Amino acid sequence: MLLEDKRLLITGVLTDGSIAWHTAKVAQEQGAEVVLTGFGRGMRLTERSAGRLPKPPDVIELDINDPSHMDRLVETLDSKWGAVDGALHAIAYAPEDALGGNFLNTPMESAQVAFTTSAFSYKTLAAGLLPLMQQAGGGSLVTLDFDNGVMAWPVYDWMGVSKAALASVTRFLAGYLGRHQIRVNAVSAGPLATVAAKSIPSFDALAHVWDERAPLVWDTADPDPVARMVCVLLSDWAKMTTGEIVHVDAGVHAMAAGLPVKED
Repeated sequence: MLLEDKRLLITGVLTDGSIAWHTAKVAQEQGAEVVLTGFGRGMRLTERSAGRLPKPPDVIELDINDPSHMDRLVETLDSKWGAVDGALHAIAYAPEDALGGNFLNTPMESAQVAFTTSAFSYKTLAAGLLPLMQQAGGGSLVTLDFDNGVMAWPVYDWMGVSKAALASVTRFLAGYLGRHQIRVNAVSAGPLATVAAKSIPSFDALAHVWDERAPLVWDTADPDPVARMVCVLLSDWAKMTTGEIVHVDAGVHAMAAGLPVKED
């Protein structure tokens, strides 16, 4: 199996409709042992979703911006496994006033929260897990990005800026962690109708772009293709791939405009 005997941390699980939950499901099906994280008032939802996995895993509380949470997470994983082979970083947040066309009026504090939680946190997770991944002899880190490095998506605003920063953080982490045999990549997914997407104003308009431009048929209700690519990157099948932004978006990133429809 693709992930046999791998010990994986999956962050950011809230509901069973999330990319993180589907990644945990595919990972278990491919032989991995997983631990999930949740946070605050959403912990109960995370625990409920964990119970819907093929093998209900442990759930650890993690506020990525609280150093004591990160310390406890590392201690718990060290006690449970002694080493970690990989992790999915599925953590992002932007205050309401940092989204929705409010770009010019967003206060600095809200932009800082968006950056710290959505981009800097990848470094926080990587640095925290480094000793455990060294114990495993290396491994793989994957984060979830959106295509903001070369274009601005309306209404995504400071989350878009943070996701662009996340792509850069991915490359820098790949450079610094390669000496430890740790690969660092990102998956840039098309729009999915998850709980997180509900916080994005005009999400339906964003998804409509995929209806017009995607060479393949994109289903906003199906996170499974994204989860499968995450699992490939977490596996030894991608052992010489690092610093990459892998698109799982039905090809929209490669299209300048919608292709003309021709009858067969």
